[in-house]
Amino acid sequence: MRLLLSAYQCGPGMGSVSQIGWEWYSRLAKRVPLTLFTHTRNRAALTGAGAPLPGTEIRYIDTEWFAGPLYKLASRLFPRSEHSVFLVSSFDFYPFDWAVLRAARPMRSRFDIVHAATPVSPVALTRLHKLGLPTVLGPWNGGLSSPKNFPELMTQDSGWVYRIRDVARIFDKLGGCTSHAARILVANETTREAVPAAARSRCEMVLENGVDLDLFQPSEWPDAPSAGRPLKALFVGRLIPFKGVNFLVEAVRRLQGELPVEVTIVGDGPMRDEWPRLAQAAGVSSNFHFLGARPLPAVAQLLRESHVFCLPSARESGGAVLLEAMAAARPIIAVAYGGPAVVTDESVGRALPPDGPEAVTAGLVEAFRDIVRNPQAWRARGLEGRRRAEAEYSWDAKIEAAMRLYQSLMRPE
Repeated sequence: MRLLLSAYQCGPGMGSVSQIGWEWYSRLAKRVPLTLFTHTRNRAALTGAGAPLPGTEIRYIDTEWFAGPLYKLASRLFPRSEHSVFLVSSFDFYPFDWAVLRAARPMRSRFDIVHAATPVSPVALTRLHKLGLPTVLGPWNGGLSSPKNFPELMTQDSGWVYRIRDVARIFDKLGGCTSHAARILVANETTREAVPAAARSRCEMVLENGVDLDLFQPSEWPDAPSAGRPLKALFVGRLIPFKGVNFLVEAVRRLQGELPVEVTIVGDGPMRDEWPRLAQAAGVSSNFHFLGARPLPAVAQLLRESHVFCLPSARESGGAVLLEAMAAARPIIAVAYGGPAVVTDESVGRALPPDGPEAVTAGLVEAFRDIVRNPQAWRARGLEGRRRAEAEYSWDAKIEAAMRLYQSLMRPE
């Protein structure tokens, strides 16, 4: 079996989607000869990680002539909304994909399977099916509507621009991406519904995120929180409006004098100055530790030091950090909307109702109280999270399933 892997975003330590691309490339490299087509901006990270890996080659595609001006324009239009900048900038994928197709056509006889792994979005409409080979798309995670119960957050995040995704349907009709795909991997039912009806029978449920079980290993829960020992909560993510760190600030404020809570915030983004000021204005700045961005090994260590992982995001398509917390045997608290709704339940933590800021804040307050009242139950939730991560969410299990899929697509009818 010879694989053409297209991963527009691919590189360790470059963000969640780039990490997904890297996991597909680095783990498939151990199983099958492959050629990776990726953007030239990933070259430094890939080279630093030792790529090209044995048995593989890498073809770098340069579309900076388009991507650079597009990114600058989007950044000026949406200075506070990284997600909107990402959506507009994502249209660079189309010239990238066209360039991959041009470069791959003379090499067509060298491949048996095509897999377009990143971006992990239904707007990533490749034309690589024109190579005439079985083509796998995804896993995709997208099609998520804006949450109606958080209007202020969506205004801050320029939520109206999400409608730009509708343009992708035109590209799909013109290019025949989904109609010619051999298999479309989708993370959830919402994404499947975003796929044209005629192609849904070829959709297969596969979570786009995975977890490195060697890096995120279980460890003993810290001493149970009490009046003398603070409850230690951890948040990891981009500091952008809809991530909901402001809900954590308000929850801690309400618990002042009742129980001590320490919250560690890992990440960077446009709210990196505003949220510390919010904590100071609420009188809880000493309860919050804003560390900035940290590499994955540091996140693993912080999880070992925490009682619970919190992701009070109002709009989250994925949620890889939840899988990492589960693998580390830490219970999770997240809003039951989008990706977190797929993995968060009472057996591994607490799913907060997506009914608006007050519902999320009140849910955090009650969850923190319950951890102090019933620490052993929450420790057990963490252990169940590890069991589930091993059974369902490891990258090894995902790659094994992909190999079976490739083989099935190569068999003659």
